[in-house]
Amino acid sequence: MRFRTLCRLLALVPVGFGLAPLGQALGAAAELGVRHRIDVMVSAEPDAPVLSRLKGAKGELSFTVRLSANSKESKFFGMLRPSFPDIAVPDGAGKPLVQQTKLWEEEVCHQRRGLPKVTVTQLGGHFGEGEGRIEISAINRHIGVLVPPDELTPGIKLDQGSDSFGLFFAFRAQTRNSRLNVDLKIYPIDCFL
Repeated sequence: MRFRTLCRLLALVPVGFGLAPLGQALGAAAELGVRHRIDVMVSAEPDAPVLSRLKGAKGELSFTVRLSANSKESKFFGMLRPSFPDIAVPDGAGKPLVQQTKLWEEEVCHQRRGLPKVTVTQLGGHFGEGEGRIEISAINRHIGVLVPPDELTPGIKLDQGSDSFGLFFAFRAQTRNSRLNVDLKIYPIDCFL
């Protein structure tokens, strides 16, 4: 009985050594990494002053986004400052002020290590001319400083979804008085390391 068990084990040793390189090759070929793309879209709430008083008026918006995306293969930390100089206020609440636009995209494929950290820190701009002009100057709250008149609340998590670019995770920054939303969509794009 022991002799048969020993023979079976000895017969499996060459098979086990033969499959080991095959498993390493399959594992190396199947290593998936990721790179991220971040898109932005700006909209107004239905009760926003720009929608109720300035339909069709021209305006401009700019904002600052703090971005930290670090991995072993790729490191990025900085402030992104997109601006949109020629915006027309839509005639309805369901239409965005700024269409979805690419804000940032990684060029290097890297290990999976979570999502980049993005925070909208300020939003500024204006709409209309003359007496009806609306100025927008929203910042987020800081410890030890009075709450700003038009507070910007960043990091509101939205439901994840998918669109023509793929799966995304969405976050919103919203202004209290001007009632504008800055939506950030983070797309994890699969790639091979």
